[in-house]
Formats: sequence, C-alpha cells, structure tokens
Amino acid sequence: MTVEVEVTIKLKRGVTDPEGENTKKALNLLGFNNVHSVKSMKTFRIAIEDAEEEGSDVKYEVEEMCKKLLANPVIHDYKISVVK
Repeated sequence: MTVEVEVTIKLKRGVTDPEGENTKKALNLLGFNNVHSVKSMKTFRIAIEDAEEEGSDVKYEVEEMCKKLLANPVIHDYKISVVK
C-alpha cells in the first residue's frame, strides 16, 4: 500500500525570512498595500510504499528524511501529515 505524506517546512520564530519580506515589498509596490506580512514555506508531498507487515513506521521514516535532508533543524520547524 502506498501512503502519501505531506511535509511543511517553515522558518522558526525569530529567524529572518528575506524571501517573505521581499515578496511583501513587491506586493506593496504593486499596489497591494493591505498585505501585512508574508511568510515563505516549503511543502513536499512524498509517496512511500508502506510495508505494514514488516512493521514500517512511515512517520518515523519521514522524520528521518527531515532531519537528514529536507529541513535544517537549527532554523526550520516542520510538520508531517499523513494525507492518505
């Protein structure tokens, strides 16, 4: 069975978000003056073969992916959600 997992990665509170700030400035220059703030995030949708009978823990596996590649634990927080 294939399981889809969504990983949302965002900067931790207090970490400067230059991409979000520049996007906000650009939106203001385009006349969208009511934009108060913009935060940038990344989302990954990962399909994993779930070997349920082998005791595979999909969330644990995705957690390891986040720690080793997808997120920098010093500056990022992430949320893992099983989609289906």
